[in-house]
Parts: sequence; structure tokens; C-alpha cells
Amino acid sequence: MIVTDRFVFLHLHKSGGTFVNECLLRFVPDARQIGYHLPRSRIPPMWAALPALGLVRNPWSYYVSWYAFQARRQQPNVLFRILSDDRRLGFAATVRNMLELGGSGERLDALIAALPPRYTNRGLNLPGFALEALRGSNIGFYSFLYRYMYDGPGMMHIGRMEHMRSELVPMLVSVGHSVGAALRAYIAEEPARNVSEHGSYVEHYDQALRELVARRDAPVIERHGYRFGD
Repeated sequence: MIVTDRFVFLHLHKSGGTFVNECLLRFVPDARQIGYHLPRSRIPPMWAALPALGLVRNPWSYYVSWYAFQARRQQPNVLFRILSDDRRLGFAATVRNMLELGGSGERLDALIAALPPRYTNRGLNLPGFALEALRGSNIGFYSFLYRYMYDGPGMMHIGRMEHMRSELVPMLVSVGHSVGAALRAYIAEEPARNVSEHGSYVEHYDQALRELVARRDAPVIERHGYRFGD
């Protein structure tokens, strides 16, 4: 979470937030990082009335990026370990477990118990009690994260990660920040951060898994006009 005198930036997982965090801390003089992957509900009172900015990505792309990033880690996080049965499952089975968390019992129980009981400001930074809201929702994990991070009163500007380089400047201008030439050049030219190596995401899906994402993550897909293959 980045706070300034004019706006707050919320970092939704695997959705371009690392790039924006670095950009704001470098070019916005009063920008301060006060937490990592903290949701809107955790904005301190003195900044709570400010407009909030965030990014979203195509859910089909998100699951591939998340899996590829965790699978290559020597010590993947607890979410990956539980959903993949400690690496015994491949992409399709692991992501299917992830998509079914909102309607399941034992796996969700195990994950809630394994997550920390409080915010840690590192890694996933998702306490077990926060994940409890997923139970019985029948939404996908990415749609859960989206709601968890962004829901709340007040103004929220959400850009699409895929168009971040063209949408970030108008977002900043809309909340009263003057965007100079150096910041514009950084947004346009600086390489992306934390890019997972996985090729085209469409190659990882069979028809059944593709349709399951479409059902479970319909809230994000429909709100932001995503299509498979975008």
C-alpha cells in the first residue's frame, strides 16, 4: 500500500503492482509505503477518505502467472503447497483446487489454519481470518482477492494491467497528481517487474478449465470486459 496526500495505491497480487509501487516511490515526493498487499479496509483513518487506485488483470492470465511463479520457487508459499499437494499436482489440477476453494471445506480449512493469524507485510500477506470470507462464495480465488483488496466506500480507480502504460497516467491525473516528463517516460519505457516465464497463457488451458475460470471469475471478467485470449 502506497499513501500520498492525494491518493492511495493498493497492490493486488500478481497484477502489475510492483512496477507501480516502484514508480510512485521514485517519482511522487510524498509517497510512502505503509504495508504490503494490504486491503482497502486497512487504510489508516488519516488517508481513508482519499481516492484509491489499483490494477486488475485477466483472470485466466493471473492463474498461469501465479502457478509459474510459485512452481519455480525453491520454497513456494503455503497456498501453492496446499493446492498442489506439495507439488504432486500440475497446473490444471492445482488451479482447479484454487477455483473450487469457495465451495469446498477441508482444503479451505487446511489453508486457513496454515496461514498466519495476522498481517505480516511480506509474501501473500493474507491472514487466515481474511480468507474465511471465501467460504461458500463459489467465486474464484482471483475474484476473492479483487473484492478483498478493493471493496469499500469512496472513489476507486481500477486500470487494466494489460494497458497500464496507457492508463496509469490518466489515473494519476484524475486524482490531482501532476505527471511530469520523467514519470511519463518511466511508465512508457521501464521494463516490467516480477514477470513469470510461462509463454502464452492460453496454451495452459483445456476447455473445461477455461470454462471453470469463466464461471468462478465472472465478477472480474464481466466488470472489466475480459475475454479468453486477450
